[in-house]
Amino acid sequence: MHSISSNRCFSLLGLCKNTHSLKRIHGLLIVHGLTGNLLFDTKLVSLYASFGHVAFARLLFDQIPDPDHYSYKVMIRWYFLNNLFHEIIGFYNHSRMFVTTHDNVVFSMVLKACCELRDFDQGKKVHCQIFKAGNPDVFVLTSLVDMYAKCGEIECSRGAFDEIIDRNVVSWTSIIVGYVQNDCAQEGLILFNQMREGLVAGNQHTLGSLVTACTKLGYLHQGKWVHGYVIKHGVDFNSHLVTGILDMYVKCGDIRDARCIFDELAIMDLVLWTAMIVGYTQRGCPNEALKLFKDKKWVGILPNAVTAASLLSACAQLGNLYLGSLIHSLGIKLGSENMTVMNALIDMYAKCGIIENARYIFDSVSDKDVITWNSIISGYSHNGSACEALRLFSQMRSDSLAADAVTLVSVFSACAVLGALQVGSSLHAYSIKEGLMPSNVYVGTALLNFYAKCGDAKSARIVFNGMEEKNTVTWSAMIGGYGIQGNGSGSLALFRDMLEEEIEPNEVIFTSILTACSHTGMVREGWKYFNSMCQDYNFLPSMKHYACMVDLLARAGRLEEALDFIQNMPIKPDVSLFGAFLHGCGLYSRFDLGQVAVNKMLELHPDKACYYVLMCNMYASDGRWSQVIQMRELMKQRRLSKSPASSLLEMNIGSDFSSYKVASLA
Repeated sequence: MHSISSNRCFSLLGLCKNTHSLKRIHGLLIVHGLTGNLLFDTKLVSLYASFGHVAFARLLFDQIPDPDHYSYKVMIRWYFLNNLFHEIIGFYNHSRMFVTTHDNVVFSMVLKACCELRDFDQGKKVHCQIFKAGNPDVFVLTSLVDMYAKCGEIECSRGAFDEIIDRNVVSWTSIIVGYVQNDCAQEGLILFNQMREGLVAGNQHTLGSLVTACTKLGYLHQGKWVHGYVIKHGVDFNSHLVTGILDMYVKCGDIRDARCIFDELAIMDLVLWTAMIVGYTQRGCPNEALKLFKDKKWVGILPNAVTAASLLSACAQLGNLYLGSLIHSLGIKLGSENMTVMNALIDMYAKCGIIENARYIFDSVSDKDVITWNSIISGYSHNGSACEALRLFSQMRSDSLAADAVTLVSVFSACAVLGALQVGSSLHAYSIKEGLMPSNVYVGTALLNFYAKCGDAKSARIVFNGMEEKNTVTWSAMIGGYGIQGNGSGSLALFRDMLEEEIEPNEVIFTSILTACSHTGMVREGWKYFNSMCQDYNFLPSMKHYACMVDLLARAGRLEEALDFIQNMPIKPDVSLFGAFLHGCGLYSRFDLGQVAVNKMLELHPDKACYYVLMCNMYASDGRWSQVIQMRELMKQRRLSKSPASSLLEMNIGSDFSSYKVASLA
């Protein structure tokens, strides 16, 4: 070997800087008959692989008559450095026919390949071979921990970890990351405490995984502790760790602290900027998301697909068509045809009421996924086109695409609007077959709401009782369902059951209760729960709550009390209240009170056409066509802009007053 290594040609190999020079030296070796030597051939294999010619290196290796352990190790190493993990497994299995044993370096590289390929069976075989070879070092055992965890075998991973005697930070981090990635975040936090007891300090990867664990569990307090640990121990804040901490604060509901961290950063990073925008959008702060996007400080950074999708979601929440269209234009300029962005565009246009644009984008998507279908089906359902939503759902099923929970929620809502009991019942069976009932609270809530609105309160209650999880929307839907059917006592009994289960009622629940009392004429109970909402639960009544009370009193004929209630409200009443009040005036032929109310509104808002329309509705319900014409003339004199309702009024008033129809705004 000494004579070979001192050979001038061998020394020349070390001077090769590119493929061209290597080929020249290779030719020189062939001329001098030195290519059959194991050391020369192994060096050539390594050099060709180092210049990116791994396949050619393998051809040279296969020509070596009797390769040794070192030659095999060189080839495996270059496969490893080029991330050719399939080749590593095949080559390793081939090498075992010619080499009796391998060292820990080879075992580590092969285990890494098994880890990347999620090849559990091959990993177990390598584990046995390591055990037979004996004396695995901490690096090999840590690789076993990582391999088993990545393959989803966390118990095997823990077994390999327990075999490590001298555990270092890499070993601890591997098992902690494994537990967190396998949905055992609680155990990951416990292991970190044991790691600290062993006086081993965590690194960026350890702490990043702990932050992820706190995020998954919703542990804000523990997440803050980890954040403090990072600061106290001077751990470097890389982009991944900072983004994880930011995400933890957002998903745990502390958007203010997330913004404080964001503002303290000196770096201008697209990932962090996007993470903050996503956080604002997901936590229901769309205005803040758009404000951050328009901040001049970030003008030099172009948004990516995730940024654009989140901004479009914010525009959808706000119904901001103008800014949503601008972001759409920006996406076109940047050449973004990402599926996530396309789905967000469909959702944005649909929620802004421009369903034609949403449909155009939907039709332009060639490879539609379930989110694409959900966006357009939900869009049609929310825009009052329930029939088209059901037709699209049928088309989706014809394309052999399985519906998910989001699809079913939208389709159940469409069935509820149409009263399509048979279609909804078939979907109910489908949801059971697909395992979405009773585990999914959203599907269950949409289903019971569908049955309630179709008049089948019994089926709605069966669904309600069978749900494994219920939220306040579920309780509200069932309470409202009883109210729609005129079963006020059922609504109140269910409300009492909810309180017994220590579920805190929200404003929506009280709206459902007051609506149920209104539909069943339960004035005393309505006052009781309205006062309880204000005094016991400290809710400030919204316009919906006030409208429910006016409707309750007006339906019961207590019109003077209703008018007094309106006049003493702490906020200005809107048209919904007067719609409810005037409906009661029409029921009891109290046009005097109706006139008083409308005159009051006309004093406050003389340019609002909707109040004139309300008065016309009341006159028309009693056949007082002369007063209807007078109100129409008054609107013309004041030159009020025509709302859809006033246009409908003008269109329907003709010479034949008996055909007059106008929809109530109540």
